Amino acid sequence: MEITDLISTEYEECRPETPLSKVVGTFEDPTVKGVLVRTDANFDGIITRRQLAASHRNPDQTAGSVVWHVPRLDRHEDVRETARLMVEADARVLPVFEGDDLVGVVSADVLLEAVRPNLDVLTVDDVASDDLVTLAPDATFGRALNTFREHRITHLPVVAEGRATGVLGLYDVVTFAAREIRRSQGGDATAVDAHGGAMSAASGRGHGGAGAREGERDRLLDLPVRNAMSTPARTVDPDRPMDEVVAEMLDLDVSSLVVVSASDEPEAIVTKTDALEALTWGAEGHRAVQVYGADLMDDLTYDDVLSMVDGFDGRRGDMSVLDARVHFHEHDEKLRGTALVLARLRLDTDQGMYVASGTGYGSSQALNEARDIMERRIRDDKTYGQSKKHPDREYWEKRFGWWLEG
Repeated sequence: MEITDLISTEYEECRPETPLSKVVGTFEDPTVKGVLVRTDANFDGIITRRQLAASHRNPDQTAGSVVWHVPRLDRHEDVRETARLMVEADARVLPVFEGDDLVGVVSADVLLEAVRPNLDVLTVDDVASDDLVTLAPDATFGRALNTFREHRITHLPVVAEGRATGVLGLYDVVTFAAREIRRSQGGDATAVDAHGGAMSAASGRGHGGAGAREGERDRLLDLPVRNAMSTPARTVDPDRPMDEVVAEMLDLDVSSLVVVSASDEPEAIVTKTDALEALTWGAEGHRAVQVYGADLMDDLTYDDVLSMVDGFDGRRGDMSVLDARVHFHEHDEKLRGTALVLARLRLDTDQGMYVASGTGYGSSQALNEARDIMERRIRDDKTYGQSKKHPDREYWEKRFGWWLEG
């Protein structure tokens, strides 16, 4: 299935020299997922809410200073590859070109709506992230920001007495902090990085406000997350079909649902990103290996990662790896110019899920350490989830026939 019929010619755009304050105003419309930055002759990239969250908004800053360089799609690209590029680029809008000419954009919501009827073969349990991280309602903003950053996530269910009472999104924090700073200081808003990094107020480098920000920063960081979380928490059963779940997220305009047990206890979370990732899983039984933070792989290739994952097949009896995820994250520490890298490896197998992390100077050293730890855990049979049924041919044909036919 190609994306030709999913291309929209309606999108927001600006020039690189456009003041960032004007771009911020564009995002007051919640339907705007991204703004294209280009001149008559060149396409520079896009700006999303994530870039705005990560930027320190100097009044003189321009759109070109925070632009995000993203992959370009051909109008005949298939939806599976488009989903993979969206996940890897961490972008929910991608530009579509015919030759050198920009012809439109494709959004994640439009893509998911198009393939939604074919997701009925999957359940929430197939795709949800079950390494759930939660907060209590009285947890502080400071703790929430640290949790976003530490776990590289953007959604945190807020749980009280074993029940989900709300969900805190990274942008909930950003929006609330921005409103509070503007209300009390009249200057620019605080900002966090793409996964909850330090706010600009924390550095004391705010622009346009009067006086030091230390007191305001401390007040914000000490506020409870109940002040900004979205309520009520939208929940879903683990055995619900994904076509229904995607429809619900699109109808409610939410990007996540909390997965609850029969006794209503939170046990996982399912997001639009999880649904996109499911589209990238290999057909005909071929595993998919997703790599996040691929820009940190200076001393590795994707084939190196594939070979490493292939090496786990048969490590424990006749165990088969169904799919794998590798996350790379760079720390500030360096050794002779090489950054300290965290590699997190997750294997979903027909005998359970295994998770391991390793650190090293450079992606290769970090992944090798994660591999060694993973081998020990498989040998010791330290699984972190229930075994998955190995898909048969009928499963794959039903699941992927809609694009294999195209």
